[in-house]
Amino acid sequence: MIPRIDFDPDAPAALDGVRVVDLSRLVAGNMLSLQLADQGAEVVKIEDPEKGDPLRAWRVKGQSLYWKVYCRNKKSVALSLRDPEGLAAVADLIASSQVLIENFRPGTLEAMGLGPLVLHARNPALVIVRVSGFGQDGPYRDRPGFGSLVEGLSGFAAKNGFADRAPVLPPLALADMVAGLYGAYAVMVALRVAERTGRGQVIDLPLLDPIASILGPDAAIYRTTGEKPQRLGSRSNTTSPRNVWETKDGRFVAISASIQTMAERLFRAIGRADMIEDPRFRTNTDRVRNIDACEAPIAAFIAARTLAENLAVFGAAEVTAAPVYEIDQLMEDPHVAARAMLVEAPDAEAGSVLMHNVIPRLSDTPGRLRRPAPALGEHTRAVLGTVGWDAARVAALVAAGVARG
Repeated sequence: MIPRIDFDPDAPAALDGVRVVDLSRLVAGNMLSLQLADQGAEVVKIEDPEKGDPLRAWRVKGQSLYWKVYCRNKKSVALSLRDPEGLAAVADLIASSQVLIENFRPGTLEAMGLGPLVLHARNPALVIVRVSGFGQDGPYRDRPGFGSLVEGLSGFAAKNGFADRAPVLPPLALADMVAGLYGAYAVMVALRVAERTGRGQVIDLPLLDPIASILGPDAAIYRTTGEKPQRLGSRSNTTSPRNVWETKDGRFVAISASIQTMAERLFRAIGRADMIEDPRFRTNTDRVRNIDACEAPIAAFIAARTLAENLAVFGAAEVTAAPVYEIDQLMEDPHVAARAMLVEAPDAEAGSVLMHNVIPRLSDTPGRLRRPAPALGEHTRAVLGTVGWDAARVAALVAAGVARG
C-alpha cells in the first residue's frame, strides 16, 4: 500500500536558511530547484502574473500534475519582469538570496539589467545558474534549445532504439532531468566555495553537455576503433547476456549477466552449463561477438515459462533478473511500498497526489515534503514583505497587474 504523508512546513533540513530565486520555466530549472527545495531551501518561483510557469499548462484531465510534482516545497511570487517595479522587486529578492536560477536565452538577463556583474556588485556571494540549450558561448549559444533537440544532437538518440528502425528520442524530458541533477550538484559546490571565500560564481549549465556526458566513452571508442555506437534495442555492445525477453504469459524479464560469474549462473539455471566451456561463450568478449547464438537458448527457456516461473528459477540461482514493470505494477510492488518510494501527498484540488518521495535519503538531515506546489502568486505578499516591500507598495503592484497575490 502506498503510504500517505502530511506536509510538514516546519521540519528542519540541511538547506535551512538558503534562499533560491528561480526565474526558470519548464523542466530543467524546476528539476534543479526541486532538489534544493526537498532538502529545505526556500525556493521562490518568480512567475508571470497572468500565465505562471508554462509547466502549469501541462495538464492531465484538468490537473497540473507536472506542476504539483516538480514544484512541491516551493513558493510562488507572481511578478511581471516587463515592468520596472516588477524588476526592482526581483532585484531585491535576489539581493537577499544565495542562489539565482534562470533559463533565458544568453544575454537576456543582461538586457534586463540583471547580469552577473550587476548582481554580484550588490550580492558578492550569489551563485548564479544559467540554464540554456547550448551554453553561454559557442556558435550555437543563441539557438533555442529544447531537450528533444539536444537529445538528438548529443548522439543519445542515434544509439537508442533498434537497428532496423529510426533513432528514438526518450519518452520523457531526459536531457532536462540530467541537467537539473548536474545543476543541483554544481550549486552545492559553489555554495561551499562561497561559504569559504565569500565569493559567488556563475554556473553555465547547458542541456547539451550533461546528456552528452552520460554517453561515457563513446567518443574515445570511436577515436580508438573508428566504430560508432549501434542501436541494439535492449542489448549491450559491452556485455552479454543482457536483454529483455518475453515470457509465456506475455510479460517480460530483464537480465544483465554483466560479470563472468553471473553469466555462468545463468547458463546453469537454464540447464546449459555446457555453454560455460563453449569457446563461443567462454568470455564476455566471446559472448558479445556471438550474441545471437548466446541469447537464443536463454530466450527459448524464458518463452517456455511464465513470469512467475522464470523469476522463481532465477531467484533460486541468484541470477540478476527482474520483471519489467509498467507503472501500475511498480505502484503495487511491496518493496516500493516498504521504502515509501512513492507517497500520497494531500492536495486541495484532487484530495491527494501520488508523487516520488525525497531522494536521496540522508541519515541525519532527511529531506521532507513541506508544502504542496503553490497557487500562482500564493506567496507574493509574504515574500516581498521579507525584503522591505510594505503592504501598500505590493498592493499597488497587484492593482496595476504587475503582481498577483
